[in-house]
Amino acid sequence: MRIGLLTEGGYPYVSGDARLWCDRLVRGLGQHEFDVYAFSRSQAEEDEGWVPLPPQVSRVRTAPLWTPEDDGVVYGRRARRRFTEHYADLAVALCAAGPAPTGTRSDAGPATAETPGVPPQGDRFANALYGLAELAREEGGLAAALRSETAVRALEHACRAPGAQRPAREARVPDLLTVAAHLERALRPLTLDWYEEDGLGAVDLCHAASGGTAALPGLLARHFFGVPLLVTEYGVRLRTHYLTRPDSSPAVRSLLAAFHGRLAAEIYRQAAFVTPGNTHARRWQERCGADRAKLRTVYPGMDAAPFAEVGEGQESADPHTLVWVGRVEPAKDLVSLLHAFAEIRKQEPGTRLRIIGGPAGPEGEAYLGHCRMLAAQLFPDEAEGPHAVGDNPVSFEEIGGPELPSPADAYATGAVTVLSSVVEGFPVRLVEAMFCGRATVSTDVGAVVEVIGGTGLVVPPRNPRALAEACVSLLRDPERRERLGAAARARALELFTVEQNIAAFHGLYLEIVAHTPVRRLPLDHTGAPQPFATPAEAHVPGHWTDPAPRPVPSWAAQEQVPVTEAAR
Repeated sequence: MRIGLLTEGGYPYVSGDARLWCDRLVRGLGQHEFDVYAFSRSQAEEDEGWVPLPPQVSRVRTAPLWTPEDDGVVYGRRARRRFTEHYADLAVALCAAGPAPTGTRSDAGPATAETPGVPPQGDRFANALYGLAELAREEGGLAAALRSETAVRALEHACRAPGAQRPAREARVPDLLTVAAHLERALRPLTLDWYEEDGLGAVDLCHAASGGTAALPGLLARHFFGVPLLVTEYGVRLRTHYLTRPDSSPAVRSLLAAFHGRLAAEIYRQAAFVTPGNTHARRWQERCGADRAKLRTVYPGMDAAPFAEVGEGQESADPHTLVWVGRVEPAKDLVSLLHAFAEIRKQEPGTRLRIIGGPAGPEGEAYLGHCRMLAAQLFPDEAEGPHAVGDNPVSFEEIGGPELPSPADAYATGAVTVLSSVVEGFPVRLVEAMFCGRATVSTDVGAVVEVIGGTGLVVPPRNPRALAEACVSLLRDPERRERLGAAARARALELFTVEQNIAAFHGLYLEIVAHTPVRRLPLDHTGAPQPFATPAEAHVPGHWTDPAPRPVPSWAAQEQVPVTEAAR
C-alpha cells in the first residue's frame, strides 16, 4: 500500500525529532511504498541535507516552517469576506470559555455516525479550519491574508466580545500580534499545494509522525479525499506549550493553549487510530479528547545492535565517572546537574562529569555557553603545583570525534548515566543507556518512570540535592550498579526494539485500510483492479503468490453434459 508519511523537523532531514524511528520504520516496511511530506524548522536543518533514502520512498515533498513564503495571492472582495468570516469564527472559538469540541470524549457515550472528514455541526473551530483550507485551495494561497491587519482585527474583536475568557479580554496589542504570528505559522500547511489527486489524494493512508502542524496535512487529506489518518505522538503539543511558554502573558498562553487543545481534539476525532509512544502521552491525549477505543500504545523502536558490545561488557566503564548524553538546551536543565555535581564532589572528590552532546539551535548555543561559565565558577581548575596545569572535573564534548566516535562509546566512558530534564517525551537517550547496561539516575518527567520501570533511580526535577544523593549512592555501590544495569538492558531488549515497533505499525496499517471504503480502483498493467500498490496477500506464502497458472482438475476440464440430455 502507499503511505503518506507526515513529519515536522525530522525525517528525511539529518537532524531533528523522530528522525531515527521514522527511518527505521520506512526501512523495516519494505513491502509498502512511502511518500514523505516534511516540514523543516530552520535553514540549518535544510543545509544539513537528507539521510540516505531507501528505494521504497518514491517521493519527498518539503515546506519550510521557519520562514513565511509570499504566495503573491491577492483576494477579491468575496474572498476577503470569506476569509474574515472563517478567521473570525476561529478566533471566537479560541476566546470562548467552554469544554472540548463536541464528540471528542469517549466517556460521553458511543459516537454517532458521521461523514469522514466532516466536523460536527456545532464545532465552530473545525468548521472555520476547513473553511480556511477550502478558501486557500480555491484561491491559490492564504499566506498574505493570515499576516494581514484583518486577521489581527478579527482576533481583537473576538477577545472583546461578550463571553470571551477573562485572559482573552485582557489581551493587549502586543499580545494580539504575538498570537496572530503564531497562528500564521501554525496554519501555513493550509496554503500548500499538496492537496491534489496526484498528491495526498493518491495515498492509501496518512501517517503523521507527530500531532499539531505535522498532522494538519493528514487532516486535510481526510477532509478533501477521505484518506484515513494515523497519528503517532511521543510528546503531546499542548503539554509542550504549557512547559515552554512560562514567560508569556496570560492572554497569549490562554489563546495558544486553546488553539493547540482544539486542534488536537479535531485531529484525534478524525484519526482512525492514535498511537501514543507511552502511557504518559496517552493520558494527555485522553485529556485532550481522544477516544480510548482509538488509542494503541506503541513504544518507539530502537536499534540495539550498536550497543550490544558495550552492554555485554562493563570493563571499559570508569566507576568514578558520570555521563550525560543528549542535545544541549534549557529543557535538559544542565544547571541543576552542575549544582548537583558540586554536592557530589564534596562527598566523592574523585568523581568526574562528562557532558556529551551538541547545542540545539541558537538557544542551545547560548545555554551551552552559560553552562560552561557556570562549570568554570563552580569547579575552578586546581593545579597540583605552581607549574602544573589545572584540570576541571567537568568536560563538554560531542559525539563524532576520535575519542567518542559513536553514542555507545559515550555511554561506555562512565558507570552511571544521568538524565536531568524538566521536559521529556520518550527519553531515547535513557533507552540507549539501558541497551548499554548502565545504571541510571533520572528526573521524574515525561515517560521516564514507564521506560525504566524498577531498573533505575528516579528523583524530582529541579532538585539538585536529591539528584546528588542518588548519584552518590550508586557511585558507592558497584554491585547495585551492575544489578540495575543488567535489569535495564533486559527490559530495553524486551520492549524497545525496532522489531516490535515495525510489527505493530504493519498490523495497524492493514487494519486501517481493511476498514476503509475503497475510494478509487487503480488498474494494473493488465487492466485488473489493484486497490493497493502491493497487495498484502502477495507477501503471504501460498498458491496465490505463484505466477504460474494452477492446473485445472480433470473433472473441471471435461465438457459439461446438459441437464436435458442427462434426464433422457
